[in-house]
Amino acid sequence: MPVRAPDTQRILDAFDEELSRSADQLDTLRVPVGGLAAELANSRMLMNWLFDGGWVRWGWPEHVGGLGGSAIIRYEILERLALRGYDIPHHLQVLEVLGPVVVSHAPRLAAALLPSALRGDELWCQGFSEPEAGSDLAALRTKATLRADRKFVINGQKIWTSYGAYADRMMMLARTGTVSDRHRGMVMLLVDLDSPGIERRPIALASGREELAEFFFTDVVVDMERLVGPVGSGWSVAMDLLQYERGGYAWMRMAIATNRLQELLRTTDVNPWNTERYALAGSVVGRAYLNLAALRARTSATLCRLTNGEVVGEQTSIDKVLLSTAEQDVFDACDALVGTEMLIGDDAAAKRWREEWWYSRAASIYGGAREIQDTIIADKMMKLPKENVSGR
Repeated sequence: MPVRAPDTQRILDAFDEELSRSADQLDTLRVPVGGLAAELANSRMLMNWLFDGGWVRWGWPEHVGGLGGSAIIRYEILERLALRGYDIPHHLQVLEVLGPVVVSHAPRLAAALLPSALRGDELWCQGFSEPEAGSDLAALRTKATLRADRKFVINGQKIWTSYGAYADRMMMLARTGTVSDRHRGMVMLLVDLDSPGIERRPIALASGREELAEFFFTDVVVDMERLVGPVGSGWSVAMDLLQYERGGYAWMRMAIATNRLQELLRTTDVNPWNTERYALAGSVVGRAYLNLAALRARTSATLCRLTNGEVVGEQTSIDKVLLSTAEQDVFDACDALVGTEMLIGDDAAAKRWREEWWYSRAASIYGGAREIQDTIIADKMMKLPKENVSGR
């Protein structure tokens, strides 16, 4: 992050003091709990506390319940929160991706709906992936038909939706044209998930955690007022959104992973006389710290550019690659140091480590697969020659 202005440092110092004063009130939120439903309950409590204190409102415009100022203040607050042992609220991990896009592309909609999400009263989710359209969003098939009464009728399917099993609203990318239109003829809509015609099916992860969901939309009616950006601009809005997914979200995941690594070192003893295991611990922990440092430096620069109004575009593919590498290294370090206890332990801490290790495996797939990001970096940024697939 850049050198802080005096007012920024004053706000951060005040946050540290308030967090210390509220330690007894918030202490239970630092204890691992069983299952996503319990985590979301804690997330709501922490969101309420952050909103009431004004801490999570920095950088958001006043007309959506914010306090104005720079979003950098909010990002630094969230890092400090994570490094004090609190999980950054699940609600906020989604909102930091979706919220800025609603503010910039649909300010009236943001004024109506964002305040309740900032308080933690609502959980949002992102509806992009489909059975035939994962990393290739241009292949999506969910159809949004605009009727004469200026309402959209949605038919189609979404899958692998994070927090979908519990979410209240979905930011959905849908097609107004045909599949052959590819990037053209799309809309972004903010859909209420209690609307008639929506079927929701939770998906259990390998860990047993039901964080994802599959959605089926049958003649779901959505008002024109729920548009995020003009009709036909869905692709450009989605590309804008991805900057925040790989900027703000990557920053939060970096802070969480850094806390996890520090927690691992505080709670795990490695016998220095067991030279083989001691050397292994030094290697995996060192690699994790180096990759976290690289991720922090990169996402810091990205966030500064985004808050200055710059378009970062495909350069955020670097952030995505660094995030997946660092996150997997942190939980590989846990596997190396904790060993079988992480794999078979029944206590809440072991279950959390196990769930997070499994989740880290997906870091190189969700939000754009690692191979796709490598190709974007090679083609768009490094201008490398195309691969000769003929073998000649």
